[in-house]
Amino acid sequence: MCFKFVKFDSKTYIFHYKKGKIVKQGLGLSFYASKRRSSIEAVPIGSKDIPFIFEETTSDYQTITIQGQMTYVIEHPDKLAQNLDFTVDLNGVYKTDDKVKLEQRLINEAKAAVTSLVQTTELTKSLTSGKLLQEAIYNGINKSETLETLGIKILAVNIISLKPKPETAKALETSTRERLQKEADKAIFDRRNFAVEQERKIKESELNTEIAISEKQKQIVQKEMEKEQLKKENSKKLRMMQIEADIEVETEKSKFIKQKIDNDKLIADSNKYMVMAQIEPFKDMDWKVINALKSNTSATENIAEAFNKLAENSQKIENLNISPDLLQTIIDQK
Repeated sequence: MCFKFVKFDSKTYIFHYKKGKIVKQGLGLSFYASKRRSSIEAVPIGSKDIPFIFEETTSDYQTITIQGQMTYVIEHPDKLAQNLDFTVDLNGVYKTDDKVKLEQRLINEAKAAVTSLVQTTELTKSLTSGKLLQEAIYNGINKSETLETLGIKILAVNIISLKPKPETAKALETSTRERLQKEADKAIFDRRNFAVEQERKIKESELNTEIAISEKQKQIVQKEMEKEQLKKENSKKLRMMQIEADIEVETEKSKFIKQKIDNDKLIADSNKYMVMAQIEPFKDMDWKVINALKSNTSATENIAEAFNKLAENSQKIENLNISPDLLQTIIDQK
């Protein structure tokens, strides 16, 4: 009988059978096994990554390729061992391809989980719904009875890419380019419209400002005119007051002059009366008598009187001699 010592790592759960019964089971076991009498199943329980890629048809009949990766772990190796064959020989080599079948089952479950979602979504929306697809695969597989039966749990699902057919991608690229170009043209149009609108608002604001300035200037001119008119009215009032004052002064002055004339006339009449009263006794007397009655008559006056008499009788005088000494005496006394 041939025996061989076999050893497994700590991430492998071992079922050691003899005559159809489990004699040993656990993680990372090592033991001697007989090739004829022993059967060994090795279930890897560490987390594993499964890449997947499959195609689905969208609601607008376009094919989309979904590429991603799932991470799973075997929680109940006994359930998996009951449903799939993980038998290995004494060298640790699997005798069947059930491990590959397990991964294909998980991929099929993922495909089934997103089929209904993709088939009810248009292509353009499907290409941007990676997060929704991840959630659909994760929730759909973990709720699957198949995984419950196999004792497997999905830890994570990641969608790496969502791609349409090359010709569809080219058409989408063209359509997107045209849409972006239209959006760019619209943006330019909107920007120009905005600039025109802003220019209109600026001109309107400038016009309103000019109107306001013109109105203010008009009000200023009107105020200046009112001020000038008030100034003229005040000046006129001052002139009228001055004229009235002058008239009053002149009136008083006229009254004063008139009164002064009347007073002077009274004084003159009084003086006249006094003079007339003084000369009344002498009005019928000869002036010679009056002159003779004067007392304190000077020599000069006497000489003057003598010359006056000579003048009255000048037609009777033939020769008249006056000495220089006489004339000098008159001049000196005068």
